[in-house]
Amino acid sequence: MSSNQGSSPIPQSSGGTSDGLFRKPRDPSMAPRHYRTPRSLPDVCPKEPTGEGRGLCDGPSVVADQHRWTVYNSKVNLPAALNDPRLAKRESDFFTKTWGLDFTETDVMPSFYLPNISREHFSSYLQETAQREKIHERCKNICLNKDDLSVPTITNNHDKARAELEQVPKIFMKPEFVLNDPATFNAVLPWSHFSVAGGMNSRDVASSRLLQEKLSHYLDVVEVSIARQISLRSEAFFHAMSSQHELQDRLRETADAVAKLRASTAAIDRVMCRGPLRALRDTLTRNNCIKLHNKLKLMAAVHQTQPTVQLLLSTSEFVGALELIATTKEVLQQELQGIHSFRHLASQLCEMERLIDKMMVADFSTYTQSDLNRAFEEDRQVLEKDRLQSLVFGLLRQRKLDFLDIYSEEMIRAAKNIVRQCVVKSVLQISEIDADTVKLHEQMRLMTFHQWFDLLLDIFEHFILFLKRIKATLSVIRNVVLEVLDSSQRSRLADVSLATNHSDGRTNEDEEDESGGPALHSGEAELAYLTHEGLFISDALNEAEQRSNAAAHAQLRAQTHMETCGSDSASATTESSSSREHNSNTTSSLPIGGAAVISEDVMPSDLELSRVANNVQELLYTASDVSHDRCVKVLMTRAKDGSLERLSSSEFVCLSQAVESFARDTEELCGRRSMSLRGALQSQANRFVQRFHEERKTKLSLLLDNERWKQAEVPAEFQDLVDSIADGRITLPERKPTGSEDRKPSEFLCVDGQKYAVVGTVLLLIRMFLEYCQCVNDIPSITTDILTRLADQLKHFNSCSCQLVLGAGALQVVGLKTITTRNLALASRCLQLVLHYIPVIRAHFETRLQPRQYSILRHFDHITKDYNDHIAEISAKLVAIMDSMFEKALSKYEVKAPMPSACLRNVCKQMAKMHEAIYELLPEEQTQMLFLRINASFKLHLKRQLARLGVVNDGGPQYGLVMVDVAFYSENVQALRSLEHLDLNMPETWEQKR
Repeated sequence: MSSNQGSSPIPQSSGGTSDGLFRKPRDPSMAPRHYRTPRSLPDVCPKEPTGEGRGLCDGPSVVADQHRWTVYNSKVNLPAALNDPRLAKRESDFFTKTWGLDFTETDVMPSFYLPNISREHFSSYLQETAQREKIHERCKNICLNKDDLSVPTITNNHDKARAELEQVPKIFMKPEFVLNDPATFNAVLPWSHFSVAGGMNSRDVASSRLLQEKLSHYLDVVEVSIARQISLRSEAFFHAMSSQHELQDRLRETADAVAKLRASTAAIDRVMCRGPLRALRDTLTRNNCIKLHNKLKLMAAVHQTQPTVQLLLSTSEFVGALELIATTKEVLQQELQGIHSFRHLASQLCEMERLIDKMMVADFSTYTQSDLNRAFEEDRQVLEKDRLQSLVFGLLRQRKLDFLDIYSEEMIRAAKNIVRQCVVKSVLQISEIDADTVKLHEQMRLMTFHQWFDLLLDIFEHFILFLKRIKATLSVIRNVVLEVLDSSQRSRLADVSLATNHSDGRTNEDEEDESGGPALHSGEAELAYLTHEGLFISDALNEAEQRSNAAAHAQLRAQTHMETCGSDSASATTESSSSREHNSNTTSSLPIGGAAVISEDVMPSDLELSRVANNVQELLYTASDVSHDRCVKVLMTRAKDGSLERLSSSEFVCLSQAVESFARDTEELCGRRSMSLRGALQSQANRFVQRFHEERKTKLSLLLDNERWKQAEVPAEFQDLVDSIADGRITLPERKPTGSEDRKPSEFLCVDGQKYAVVGTVLLLIRMFLEYCQCVNDIPSITTDILTRLADQLKHFNSCSCQLVLGAGALQVVGLKTITTRNLALASRCLQLVLHYIPVIRAHFETRLQPRQYSILRHFDHITKDYNDHIAEISAKLVAIMDSMFEKALSKYEVKAPMPSACLRNVCKQMAKMHEAIYELLPEEQTQMLFLRINASFKLHLKRQLARLGVVNDGGPQYGLVMVDVAFYSENVQALRSLEHLDLNMPETWEQKR
């Protein structure tokens, strides 16, 4: 055929079989694999793309040619590239420009990366391709190559075929061409060209023939084109048909081989596999039956859970009931999951668990009430310790961590009941109070102080016992919490160590498997693939062994459970322990860490347990505060009508000591310093100090208003009081019933070897400031307040005595006719006595103050200064009295006989009276100093009078007369007691001559 002659050589591109037909030709470069492939190095001069279209395609392919050596793997340098051996002579003018005249050509060494290729390298390839080459040559003779045809012939044939195909309308070439479509049918067969009415005429017949010929021509064109295409691919069709027979022969051989293999496999299955597989299947069936039996036993045991829980709850075994419920829920989730008959049991168990929560809370509340409200005559510190521990553990297990709030509320109610019971018991012993008509707080106010104080001591005693019981109970609760916390931490450490050991064991097993296990497990794996239900035989055996062991344990638990259901409450406790065993056994089948997860879900976390332990300690502190608060109520109820403010010093001291003792005992018992009771006592102490001070200040004012400023006798008890102060005992001495009345009072008060003439007010003042000091000794908390009150008392005495004596207020208040020098001297001496004791008082208060409170002692410095100023003013007043007398008397002095003159006689008489008034009151030193000042005043007035009279120291008669008077004055003054050696220095009377 002509079409065959123009066909392309299709066999060239098709491969042949192993016998030389249709094998795909190999790349010659891939054939020789026996030599070492050269390693490519990075090219120092990569090829750059040029402007030609094939520049990018001519380079080596990284994927296809990555192991083939190419010219791009050659490594050259610039001198080697320029040394062209084909050149006879180098162009020296070009190369010598850069490298100089000594640049010479050298021989290039052959590359070590290029192997020496000989014909032997292609021998194997030539042997493989020899047969195909023969076939190829034969095919070339049969079919002309497409390249051998002339180009114009091919082009003409191609253009002719295209022109013929273009004659066919495009509608026939469309893929959606369907004659069923009316539009397509009308386009192919245009019936509009034919006449519809009257039949066909000659024109219609010609048109139909023309249309038929046109369609026939289109069909011929298409058939010719199809025939041309078939002719071009005819060789491929012939080769496919020739290879079909060979393929059928090979399929037949393969079918025979498969039949033989199936027969041998069936024989192997019948002889070697069916028996062992049947044994395995029977073993699995037996294991399944055992599991089913154990499961039924377990279901029977779980079915008895509710009666057992009710039995445990009837004996208040809450922990055992909760353990049984938890174990049953765990069994339902792990062992009996999906059992239809138990679909409602989980919700029922949850409801029972909530019921147990309420029962435990109610039981704990009942226990707390019975524990806190029981009689104090019982010796037991903790009531039903085992019951308390069980309740606390159950509440912790259920995360009911607010049970301490219940205890706190009951504790507050119990504290109120303690006060009420103590008051009722005390009132029953007092016949004057009608308990039926008088309210509780009114009953306490109607009591005398001693009755109320006994009541308060009784309340203190009951609260101490109350706090001891609370501390013992809270210690039990705290120990349970700490034990749970310690157990949780130990279990966590054990889980961590177990997980570590498990991981180490897994690692060792993996190493053993890698070292000696492959040969053993490979055979087992081949056999295990044929196991029943798709399981491996080794896994099935291990699982069967594990299930049998678990079934044995489950059977033992179920039997124990069944026995428990018919036992009494004692066996119910055994059930709880067996349930715990069941829990541990079931958790042992979980993955590593499963038990820890369950325990963490059940019990609170370590942080929560630590917070509960801290709350237990805080509850003990709260108990101390509540006790103090209730005692404050008792104290404030009594103080509401001001009865505590009217207490005597000894009574208030007793109250203060009792409160301080109670506060100290509670602090040692609870480890907390509660301040409410101390604060209430402090407020009452401040009111007591205010009233105490006002009473004594009023008493001092009354004494001063009635004081006539005469020397008073000193009773022996005041002398003893002063002596005790001198011995360092700044306290009020106890009154002696007998003996003190036999001693007679003395005229003076002896203090440190000095005699003090005092008035009665000062004696009482000394006793008053000792009372202030005694209050500080008994009530240390009011030291600063007492100090300021005592300073105010001392200032009040100083100011009032100044007003009465120096200010002559006693003339109107007491009715004195005049303020004498004796009154002044006595007042000065009283002030000196008080001034003597100010440092003693200061030292006493300084020992009771904190260092930061020392600044308050400055009050004593101001008081000392005020007293010294007052004493100085009294001394000046005495001098002023004599000065006015000297001025009046010496103004009438005349120098004339007889001598001594009457004026000087009068002066000496007044001096003697002055000395007589103050001599017994003031010490000798003060008397001498006072008369020195009086003598100086006398000399001053005498000097002025002599100057007025014109008498000078000239030795004349007038001078002699004056000297006689002066001598008389000197003799009289020095004749007074304690003034014998007084230096009067009378020559100063005369003016010195210039």
